[in-house]
Amino acid sequence: MALTALQLVCAPAQAEDIKRIGSPNSNSPISQAVTVPANTRLTFVSGTLAEVSNPKAPKNSIESYGDTRTQTISILRRIEKLLASEGLGLGDVVKVNVFLLGDPKLGGKMDFAGLNAAYSQFFGSATQPHKPARATVQITALAMPGGLVEIEMIAAKVVAAP
Repeated sequence: MALTALQLVCAPAQAEDIKRIGSPNSNSPISQAVTVPANTRLTFVSGTLAEVSNPKAPKNSIESYGDTRTQTISILRRIEKLLASEGLGLGDVVKVNVFLLGDPKLGGKMDFAGLNAAYSQFFGSATQPHKPARATVQITALAMPGGLVEIEMIAAKVVAAP
């Protein structure tokens, strides 16, 4: 009897499966997000690029996606929708990595001011006061021609103990 009770106490709790969200319409081996269960559920969002903001501009040009500020807003809105599909919001984001390409209009330097102008609309504002940790680096290229910004995030949400 004591052994049976000990086995029940030591039995592992039912674990939730890891959830992977793939890129729509893609055969890519990379997930857009991965949710890892525990007392704190972590969601990892892969690098996200902007959507076309000006379809009349030449394809794969900076003009088609917009400047750093415009691209940042587009990316954060895309990530916001993705997080919402997982029951999360931008307030649950704990870590952000931003990759900026040098803007030719700024002599090849990253537009840090443009990034921050857009970013501050989504983080540390009156409507969403949470401020995640963030790293911002300038890089030499992105996978998307015309892109100036790529953003990846980690979101966390405390869940009930198992």
